Amino acid sequence: MEHKTPASELRDRMERFRLRMERENPSWEFAAIFGRTNQFYFTGTMQDGVLLIPRDEEGVLWVRRSLERAEDESHFPEIRPMKSFRDAAAGMGACPKTVHVETETVPLALLERFRKYFPFTATASLDAQAAKVRSVKSAYELAILERAGRIHRHVLEDCVPAMLREGMSEAELGGEVFSRLVAEGHHGIARFGMFGTEMILGQLGFGESSIYPTGFDGPGGCLGAAPGAPVLGSHDRKLGTGDLVFVDCACGVQGYHTDKTVTYMFGRPLLEEAIEAHRRCVEVQDRTASMLRPGISPAEIYDTILGDLDPVFLENFMGYGKRRVQFLGHGVGLQVDEMPVIARGFDEPLEEGMVIALEPKKGVQGVGMVGIENTFVVARGGGRCITGANPGLVPVY
Repeated sequence: MEHKTPASELRDRMERFRLRMERENPSWEFAAIFGRTNQFYFTGTMQDGVLLIPRDEEGVLWVRRSLERAEDESHFPEIRPMKSFRDAAAGMGACPKTVHVETETVPLALLERFRKYFPFTATASLDAQAAKVRSVKSAYELAILERAGRIHRHVLEDCVPAMLREGMSEAELGGEVFSRLVAEGHHGIARFGMFGTEMILGQLGFGESSIYPTGFDGPGGCLGAAPGAPVLGSHDRKLGTGDLVFVDCACGVQGYHTDKTVTYMFGRPLLEEAIEAHRRCVEVQDRTASMLRPGISPAEIYDTILGDLDPVFLENFMGYGKRRVQFLGHGVGLQVDEMPVIARGFDEPLEEGMVIALEPKKGVQGVGMVGIENTFVVARGGGRCITGANPGLVPVY
């Protein structure tokens, strides 16, 4: 199967990036992209190197390793070898005083090695500009995301119920879900932009494990394997009759992710309080999805939805206790946590082709995290779901 990003895609992305930089940083002169995700987006390959974009000249991808692979899998027109940044400096000419970089993720040591041969005196951020360009997906990207969504739906809605069995551990379930996703076509990684985030699959838990505190900025929780590896699931927590099962995970194809959460009732129904809280979360998802239309801002959606929820329901909504997050959804794509975010402060209107995961959830004492998550494409008639329509709390008994 041909996995090369088409040359036309790469040209369009670079043009939109330059236009965004001109609009938001009109004095920009030079951009240096070190992050592998942004490198892939603009060049179609992920290598050890740097993508240099002068304002008035064509960009050049300088590759330390592997040049052969970059040339084999990329349609980017200008790929050159380098042993160190010295070679790139010799091939690029004079360096301006200010260089725009990914300030959220570029290590200081790497930047200093770069500065040795590119003697800039100041740095500025290109993070928001690159993220905004990436937030609007092309038809090519949407087709890939829809493939990921089909796999996601099939595994979580059709396959997971048959995996659940009395006495299995959270870690066992995590391993089986991951293996099945990969067997169906998942690319095997959940990639996040948030600094320091490590994630094998997502967040998974039985009962109150799903509201156990974590350092991850999301509404759910995860006990994990150990304090030194708070991921996947516990080897000690076993599934028993009456447990809520919470599975929140990403699925990816060719680097692009969808995000989805499905809950299950094992052995018998949950308390009516939990079932009702879940039902209302599904209502919130559906109403929010109907507002995912071009021209409306994420902040307006957030305020409208939250403003209509009563104080009793808002208690432990989007988290548990003091661990509530201040958003209803987030962009997805090459990373699971992309722009835009359905939250206050995000005032730039939605555009057709943006892809957003909505995840209204609510913690319930003694039960765990109920709620739902699906991935939607922003469209004129409202959000179009690409990860399935199952309302969750799937009965397994």
